[in-house]
Amino acid sequence: MTGIWEMILKGGIMMIPLIFTSIVGLAVVIERAYFLRNRRIIRPDVVDLINHIEKLEDIEEVVENLSNNDGPFLNIVRVALKNRGRPRDEIKEAIIDQGRQEARVLEKGLTTLETVAGISPLLGLLGTVLGMIKVFHVITVQGLGQTQSLSGGISEALITTVVGLSIAIPALVAYNYFSRKVEELVLEIEKYSNQLLEKLGRVQSRKVGKAKK
Repeated sequence: MTGIWEMILKGGIMMIPLIFTSIVGLAVVIERAYFLRNRRIIRPDVVDLINHIEKLEDIEEVVENLSNNDGPFLNIVRVALKNRGRPRDEIKEAIIDQGRQEARVLEKGLTTLETVAGISPLLGLLGTVLGMIKVFHVITVQGLGQTQSLSGGISEALITTVVGLSIAIPALVAYNYFSRKVEELVLEIEKYSNQLLEKLGRVQSRKVGKAKK
């Protein structure tokens, strides 16, 4: 810990925003890793209920099971079931509209993570420039003989560069991973939403057929 603290002190003023960005980035990674778990978004029990919809009573069972639950996938299923008596195109439009809202929930924090990946190297570069300015100032005032003063400025310049890259690289990797994860979840949600739409269409057709008889 002492070595880390010394490195922070040697890094100069730019270490403050760098530490802040690292904390923000880590917080987003932890939150997204917890939130974007497959079984948390695509609930297996809800998928089973959708797969077993064959009649009107099955739909009522799904509605009852979703009454006290929330989540991107569940909200889309709830909207589809809420509009189940309407024409297919209207149900599909309602699913699409709700899907747009839920996509934003899935992507929450990714812009912040992308920003952390983008600005961290720039903050490190700014620290490098400030460190080099100190070096040239020492050279101008004291000459090349003051090696200790020169090494302090060079050390500050190198530390901020290393720290900036050390934050940016994992943040960029995490951003790409979570972006891909969101795309996969959206595709899964679309697949099961289409299945639900087909199920609702069949149940509605049977209901209409019985009414005619």
